[in-house]
Amino acid sequence: MQRRDLLPLLAGLGLAPVALPSALRAQGTGRKLSIAFGDPVSALDPQLNNFAGDRSVDVHFFDLLIENRENGLRPGLATAWRTLEPTLWEFTLRQGVTWHDGRPFTAEDVVFSLNRAPNVPGSTASFAGYLRTVAEVKATGPHTLQVRTKEVNPLLPLNLASVHIVSRHATEGATTADFNSGKAVVGTGPYRFAAYTPGERIRMRRNEAYWGGRQPWEEVDYRYIANAAARTAALLAGDVDVIDKVSVSDLAQIRAREDVRLYAYPGLRMLLLQPNFSPNPSRYLLGADGQPLPKNPLLDVRVRRALSIAVNRTALCDRLLLGTGTPTGQWMPEGSFGYDPRTPVPAFEPERAKALLAEAGYPEGFQLTIHLPNDRYVLGPQAAQAVAQMWTRIGVRTQVEAVPWSVYSAQVKTGEYAMTTLAWGNGTGEGSYALTHVLGSYDAAQGRGVSNWGRYASAAVDKALDAANAEFDDAKREAILQDSVRVVAADVGIIPLFHYQNLWAAKRGLKVTPLTSDRTAAQMVTPEA
Repeated sequence: MQRRDLLPLLAGLGLAPVALPSALRAQGTGRKLSIAFGDPVSALDPQLNNFAGDRSVDVHFFDLLIENRENGLRPGLATAWRTLEPTLWEFTLRQGVTWHDGRPFTAEDVVFSLNRAPNVPGSTASFAGYLRTVAEVKATGPHTLQVRTKEVNPLLPLNLASVHIVSRHATEGATTADFNSGKAVVGTGPYRFAAYTPGERIRMRRNEAYWGGRQPWEEVDYRYIANAAARTAALLAGDVDVIDKVSVSDLAQIRAREDVRLYAYPGLRMLLLQPNFSPNPSRYLLGADGQPLPKNPLLDVRVRRALSIAVNRTALCDRLLLGTGTPTGQWMPEGSFGYDPRTPVPAFEPERAKALLAEAGYPEGFQLTIHLPNDRYVLGPQAAQAVAQMWTRIGVRTQVEAVPWSVYSAQVKTGEYAMTTLAWGNGTGEGSYALTHVLGSYDAAQGRGVSNWGRYASAAVDKALDAANAEFDDAKREAILQDSVRVVAADVGIIPLFHYQNLWAAKRGLKVTPLTSDRTAAQMVTPEA
């Protein structure tokens, strides 16, 4: 079976491959690079948490079996893959690859990695969803591997493009502390571990023996600066070379400077709200008089629809994001695999929203609290405040509680919050990713619905997910995904707001080209020719 290019439309989203000039690939420049990034990092274990900040760091030290790029899937540590039977895959691994400590990379490392990834102790955002169909992994030779799946899964190569491969000899028995100290950070990636100060920076050195060719940067200083204005100040002061997640309030200042450049690309990440579908009372859902409600009003689709059409998404993008966002009513952006052209952006209809609330039995509205992290989602708190004002105008008096991510990530799983917020990255660039993790009925054993914090459940969506996962024909699979978009939209299972534009800024003389989604890595930065 030939490799399938599942994401041919991502080229239209600006996700171009990083291609170094041949001179740089051959010799490198010996320069140092400093990057200021905005996503927090939980640990250096690449299989611990499926967080944006962690994954941006991971790509420096660790490789993937398969690379997901703008024109589909490309070889990584695996050079070829095919199906031997409907539920049996064979992978041919790259030869001559060594770990950072000089030991050879073999199929046994991959067996260990794929068995470890779903079961890492202490994980709060597991990689199990990517591996939920894997029944058995076995090495059939030093550089050949077979993966048996529990069911037909044509998306297995795409799923594996999100799971980093770790060294068995350095990782077996290793703790999070071992990774954070650098002891277990033994990868095959383009950079080697130098030092890590949690909450501050990661230092790395170029891997001179990297199988993919030497990178242009001999040393990289990867600095965590949570505040967007502080990142911009560091760039303009010359303290760092590149920043990510540029604040929209700084765009005019950056564009006016001669010594820095702005790089903007359409993105896959979206901001959405998740209503709570629990029948249990919540202290974050109260009657208009402030008293507990006998039932959860969010269980009524008329209420959810009212909340959705009470949001002026165009105003959010124009006034809050200053044109760096696109209003949406679904999880995939236009031009990507799984986007449904028949599902429009919900119209802004506040008067109809009031009528729906009255029809549902809430003519006086009720009280609601939106929860979100205050240190993670770009303009998340501001967007939540704007939505809260819009909902208050239709009678749903809304408060916003923004808490640190460490608090939010723990509490959000308890089901206590009435309305949660999620900035979902759509990291695979394909619609089934969110269908599996955000919209599928929660099932920890199957790794499904791990980010479905509102516990939305739809038999039709689950059926569509199963059907999409079993369909090898791309056109038929996309039609299944598009059908599921319409089901979720009709249910208002989530309230999509907008897709972000990815924004980086760099010193003049440097070029930033995206890797995948909104990751930020030294491999994206090259000297301008």
